[in-house]
Formats: sequence, C-alpha cells, structure tokens
Amino acid sequence: MASKPSAIRGARVVGERYVRLKRQSNPDGRMPLIDHLRELRNRVVKVALVILIGAGASWAFYSRIWAFMQRPYCQAVGYCKLNVLGHSLFYSGVTDGFYLHMKVSLIAGAIITSPIWLYQLWAFIAPGLYAREKRWTYLFVGTAVPLFGLGCFFAFLAMSRGLKFFLSMSGGGLTALFTADSYLGYWVAIIIGFGLCFEVPLVLVILNLARVITHERFRKWRRVIIFLVFVFAGIASPSPDPLTMLLLGGTVAALVEVAEVIIFLNDRRYARLHPDLNANLSDDELSPIETPEPVDFDSSLN
Repeated sequence: MASKPSAIRGARVVGERYVRLKRQSNPDGRMPLIDHLRELRNRVVKVALVILIGAGASWAFYSRIWAFMQRPYCQAVGYCKLNVLGHSLFYSGVTDGFYLHMKVSLIAGAIITSPIWLYQLWAFIAPGLYAREKRWTYLFVGTAVPLFGLGCFFAFLAMSRGLKFFLSMSGGGLTALFTADSYLGYWVAIIIGFGLCFEVPLVLVILNLARVITHERFRKWRRVIIFLVFVFAGIASPSPDPLTMLLLGGTVAALVEVAEVIIFLNDRRYARLHPDLNANLSDDELSPIETPEPVDFDSSLN
C-alpha cells in the first residue's frame, strides 16, 4: 500500500500534467462567455469574503481607527471633547452609531485587504493579456499604489484646513454641529479626490506607452495640461485657499513634469527601435510621396 506522502506526490504530478495538457490545447487561455461570467462570480465572492473578514478584524479596533480618522476634525476645532458642542461629532438616529461602526469597519477592511482583492482583480484580467500588456500592468499597479498613498497623505494634511475654512464661512454667533456620518463622507471624498489627482501623471505615461500621445503632442499641450491639473486640484481641494491649492496643484504639476521626462525618453527609445522615415515630420507637414519609375511602353510591347 502506498504511503500518504507518495500518494500526495502522485496526485500533484497528475494535476500538473492535466494543467499542462489544458494549456497546450488552449494556449491563449480562451473560454466561453459563460465560463468568464462564472470566473467573475467566483472572484467577486472571494473579494467580498476577504473584505468582510477585514471588516470583522477592524471592528475590534474601531475605537483606534475612528480616533485616527477624527484627527483632522480635532485639529480644525482646536480640541475634541465628548459631549461638548462644537468640539465633538454627534449622531441623531437610533441606529446611526451602529451604521457608523459598520461603515468605518468596511472602509478599514477594504484598505487593509487591498493587496488580496487587487490580486484577485489581476488574476481575472491577466489570462487575457499579452506579455507586453502584463508588463504595463505591473508598472501601473506598482506605481499607482504609492502615488495614491502619497495623495492620501497630502489629503490628510489638507483636511483640517478645509474644515477650518467651512467653519469660518458660518459667521459669528453660530455653533457648527457636524454629524459623524457627514464627516465620514467628507473624509472619504477628500481621500479619493486627492488620490485620483496624483494618478494623472501615471495616466499620461500609460497613454504614451500605448502610443496614444507622444512627447511632441504633449509639449504642445503642456500649458493646457498644467492648467487642467490646477483646475482639478481646485475641485479636489477641500478649501479654496491658495496655500492648499498650491500644495496639491504644485505637487501634481511637478509629477507631470517628471512624466514628461519619462515620455520623452520613451519616445526616443521607440524611435530607435522603430525607425521611420517620416518620424521627423511635424503634425502639419505632408510626408513625401515616392514617384514610380517611368515605364517604357515601346520596349514592353516589343
């Protein structure tokens, strides 16, 4: 009778042979639509379970997580003290505290389990990509996550200034009473707005890798791009004071300049690998037309 380790090794060999045969019969990884939908369903279920597990773990640390999220509010009002008007958040509904607990736990669970559900997303997309497209995806994910984290850092710094501005707009003789739910919505909106704003340079580089834009076109539209960056920074910024807009817009504009250098170097590499006789022509210049050699009809008839 075969021992247990040898049986496991035999089953593993059989499984590897089966996978190898499946790859040989279907090297492109193609599958019917119903199989794609079934695969998508399995991935979505796994992502939902992972986020729920992360939310359950975050539930136990709710007090620390909520204290961290309240820090910009405490900085804006000077100090936080329970049951003091204007210095503490409140809720009015019977079930609002429970729902706040759930929302905070789900947000924290989605953040701490992001590597897992990002991998599930990648595992669903990767079989349909070519090797070159996979390298682009590695570049995108490996750069998008740090840039989004940098945007969240700047958002956390700017939140208190935005809240101070909104508090100053109420005028004198009024006490601002923010609900915990409205403050949580403000917190999430600023985090997402700043994070997406820092993804703009990466999007420009990806478009260049896909040959949608070139450095020549980027150079012509540089002023418009920088202007749009500051417009987007003004929209994403929680307050219209010039310091916050300059902090966000200036940082993103500097990243756009770095993206321009990358685009320039990539265009030079592309021109070196793909020589083109018309590469030096401008967008409004016609390419030369090669005239065919004249045909001697007399000789052809003879």
